Amino acid sequence: MSLNLYNTLTRRIEPFEPLDARQVRMYTCGPTVYHFVHIGNFRTFIFQDVLRRYLKYRGYPLTHVMNITDVDDKIIANAKASELPIGDYTERFTQAFLQDMKTLRIQQPEVMPRATDHIGEMVALVRRLDEKGITYARDGSIYFRIAAFPGYGKLSGVELNSGSSQSRIDSDEYGKENPSDFVLWKAHKEGEECWDTELGSGRPGWHLECSAMGMKYLGESFDIHCGGVDLVFPHHENEIAQSEGATGKPFVKYWVHGAHLIVDGEKMSKSAGNFYTLRDLLDKGVDPSALRYLLQSVHYRRQLNFTFEGVEQARAAIRRVDDFLQKVREAPTEGIDENPDMTRKLGQARAAFEAAMDDDLNVSEALAALFELLKQANICLDCGDLGSVNRKQILRLFADANQIFDVFQLEPTQLEDREILQLIEERLEARKNRRFQRADEIRDDLIKRGIILEDTKEGTRWKRAH
Repeated sequence: MSLNLYNTLTRRIEPFEPLDARQVRMYTCGPTVYHFVHIGNFRTFIFQDVLRRYLKYRGYPLTHVMNITDVDDKIIANAKASELPIGDYTERFTQAFLQDMKTLRIQQPEVMPRATDHIGEMVALVRRLDEKGITYARDGSIYFRIAAFPGYGKLSGVELNSGSSQSRIDSDEYGKENPSDFVLWKAHKEGEECWDTELGSGRPGWHLECSAMGMKYLGESFDIHCGGVDLVFPHHENEIAQSEGATGKPFVKYWVHGAHLIVDGEKMSKSAGNFYTLRDLLDKGVDPSALRYLLQSVHYRRQLNFTFEGVEQARAAIRRVDDFLQKVREAPTEGIDENPDMTRKLGQARAAFEAAMDDDLNVSEALAALFELLKQANICLDCGDLGSVNRKQILRLFADANQIFDVFQLEPTQLEDREILQLIEERLEARKNRRFQRADEIRDDLIKRGIILEDTKEGTRWKRAH
């Protein structure tokens, strides 16, 4: 099988066939750094990360660009209120976002351009549009004339003569010819930071930024453009118009959009008291791995309902896998090279996992395939029928899956197994000699280092805590 993706442009699931077999080129809309990023945004960034990781899992060479929007109306207003230059104001939140990415194990794209570093490219794009006769100026601002681009609306299905579409048009009003037209370059306003260019003194419009940076690093036509469903219109529709209006070429082959996140069944908002940044959740003791698991566990085109109960369920699911993998590593396999039935089930599990991911990144079905294998393997473990080959096969399957999910604990971390076993042996000896204080000290020391002991009839087992 091959990867299939739902293409917003064609409104159907299509086989993924890159424009250039040597390289997949993907652009994902990044954060606007006016504040700390909230978990709704991170739901989108994690779905994009899953796509990135699965493309690499499938062996595609990848160039991934994610922009940092570091100039827009909110940024200008907040920076002014903070009495800081835009650059100083946005740097704090840019660095916070990069740290949040690490916390949630979101891989860093190959290129992360900042809008303010690409003013020249934006000016050049406006000049190209001007040469095609599809821009006009009003009071120092420059607009895109939508009537001059017949394909407008092909991504979103918006009909510009409908009242519903008019209400969602870019809110910037500078005396436009038509309410549907959108701004490319905004004239300088008193008190705002600006750039002196051949277009005049001002700053770029939001839509212009992504087109200019996308084409700079990925070419005039590239494979994939991702974002949240809220960006389909007007942002991505306007990107298509200005990019194809300038080049005359198809801008993007596959448009991939993720659904919204809600909290406790309601839209997330500060007024409702259910607005969370990652840092808010960390302060509440939420495990980042559990949060990543939850945010990626529901198909990206389905709405995700965030609840703290869901976080606990995600944490329990991770613990179940980690305990299982520890059990597999410890299982005796002397005298058993391979259990053919287990090998067959492992082959079925891998095939089901990959088929689910190939089916428009159906993560929930992919996880279900892993947990079904876990159930079958546990039966085999309880019967003592696991072979040494099977052990390697199981660990390899979960290691491969973790290339995408990145939430499972596959290898020993800080404390080597040998040292753990030595301490467990010392504890058993202390208990045998009724030195219970020393035994308790060893247990407490291991707990501090993330090791939990379980005393059973068969002996003492250990596992790593979350």
